[in-house]
Amino acid sequence: MKIGSIHLKNNLIVAPMAGVTDRPFRSLCKRMGAGMAVSEMVASNSLLWGSEKTIRRGNHEGEVEPRVIQIAGADPAMMAEAAKYNVDKGADIIDINMGCPAKKICNVYAGSALLQDEPLVARIVDAVVRAVDVPVTLKIRTGWSKLNRNALAIARIAEAHGIRALAMHGRTRACMYTGDAEYDTIREVKRSVGIPVIANGDITTPEKAKFVLEYTGADAVMIGRAAQGRPWIFREIDHFLKTGTRLAPPGVAEIREVLVGHLHDLYAFYGLERGVRVARKHIGWYTKGLKNSAVFRARMNTLETAEMQLEAVARFFDELHAHSARLEYDEEVALAA
Repeated sequence: MKIGSIHLKNNLIVAPMAGVTDRPFRSLCKRMGAGMAVSEMVASNSLLWGSEKTIRRGNHEGEVEPRVIQIAGADPAMMAEAAKYNVDKGADIIDINMGCPAKKICNVYAGSALLQDEPLVARIVDAVVRAVDVPVTLKIRTGWSKLNRNALAIARIAEAHGIRALAMHGRTRACMYTGDAEYDTIREVKRSVGIPVIANGDITTPEKAKFVLEYTGADAVMIGRAAQGRPWIFREIDHFLKTGTRLAPPGVAEIREVLVGHLHDLYAFYGLERGVRVARKHIGWYTKGLKNSAVFRARMNTLETAEMQLEAVARFFDELHAHSARLEYDEEVALAA
């Protein structure tokens, strides 16, 4: 997999997710087999660049290359400045967000709302590509609504203005995250453009990844929600694509090691107080599907310190390990919405 002049170790990519793909999570997924990970969206408004949130979202110190920063906004000049700012801070790739369906983003005409205005898409893409000397990628949905699936037109605009890879979520903005992702539009786009196309949406297992790659002809797959609490999904998919066989699920000891390491990274990255709050959702994701975890997850939300969280995690896994050295794991439960 190649984006511009940048070679990736494989074609497995971590999707940008607000509140999730911070530096600790991106780094962990890369260690577990992802070839690339995209940051949370960073605001293009320069008035926000000094805010703690924006600084943290753009923080990729010590992260394994390539370092990919996603920018969001609706003004071409501001997006160009944001791209230059983040490249100066060390970004290897700039990704433009035209896929986020959240109301607060779309209400300011950013994210997937931009798909309604193809001329504006062209101006934004052109401004950003001209502003930087690193590859620029674009993340979109299949359209604004089921009656307006214009991804093919957007893809042609993107290619014409210098976008080096296009990621597509197989839903429209109106679909949000409901229903099943559709891959026909992704396949149509792939057949119509010459740049790499990355398929995204409902890729939850190694078998599904293989199916989507083969059905759409996409160059890569992008994994989002299925990696929450399951960062090892990238090595599982990589192994399956190479061998056609499934890796054994991780054992209790490894799950514990990965989770505890992730928690310490979160505490160090955010500070203890905020780190504890951020850690709660990750602990819930890691333990969902494990035996007797429902009560544990509910109690976790009441714990106020890192020490209390780590102690509770240790007790939970000690009890789990006493019953089985392998992971007692229900994949359907873990992946349930």
